[in-house]
Amino acid sequence: MTMGDDTPVVSSLVLPILIRPILSQLERRDVVASQTLRAALTKAEMSNPGLTYDLVMGIIKKGDVNVNMNESILRLQGTATDTDLIEYRLNRTEDAFQELNKKSASLKRILSRIPDEITDRKTFLETIKEIASAIKKLLDAVNEVVGFIPGSSGKQAVEQRKKEFVKYSKKFSTTLKEYFKEGEANAVFVSALYLIHQTNQIMITVKNKCE
Repeated sequence: MTMGDDTPVVSSLVLPILIRPILSQLERRDVVASQTLRAALTKAEMSNPGLTYDLVMGIIKKGDVNVNMNESILRLQGTATDTDLIEYRLNRTEDAFQELNKKSASLKRILSRIPDEITDRKTFLETIKEIASAIKKLLDAVNEVVGFIPGSSGKQAVEQRKKEFVKYSKKFSTTLKEYFKEGEANAVFVSALYLIHQTNQIMITVKNKCE
């Protein structure tokens, strides 16, 4: 994978989508070791964002393995559990918050199918329609939640996240048009990861302002 503007987005997803599921498997064999590693890596990632990405890329480089991290992380998003993605889930029980949980998870799950479906034009076109619908439903769910957020600054913070999300949604649409002209799949993977990242940012902001 070439290093570029996409690296920060991929690096933010390595811990929840790649590392934590591995630690969850380890937990079945050694709970203490798994929890110790989870806590240490989470703390290290918070102090040094991108550290787990650098660790994984170092292992891949050492093993001389050719891996498209954009494609791999996007595909793995579909297998991550709620426990792996705990910081992107809202704890409040009101319907509006639970609906936002569902809509954000749904969009990310559909996006994760792209690597498997992009080469089948008919299937991929149907998936694109699903993504467009999921984006609209997510934005509607965000609008419902805004009314629960106390203070104008909190509301403004969420509205700003929403604007960023819309911006990257439009970029995703443009990238798809370019893909059908030029056939550059990796650009679609990167754009999908940006959408996932922006979805996560919305969830984190709502969480910080409401919980």
